Amino acid sequence: MINNVRALRTARGLTQADLGQALGVSRQAIIAIEADQHDPSLDLAFKMAALFETEVEAIFVNPHRQT
Repeated sequence: MINNVRALRTARGLTQADLGQALGVSRQAIIAIEADQHDPSLDLAFKMAALFETEVEAIFVNPHRQT
């Protein structure tokens, strides 16, 4: 899964620790998500979308999805 978490986070001037705290997860979880080493739960993905005021699909993109 490809994601735009780092770009969205930095555009808002948030550190990884800030984002983790806002979402109730560790900084290490944010690091792993940004590095595409971990896909967040659906609940966490929706929390991120709400925080960034966007749709889940704007944050997480399936590179194998056929259009």
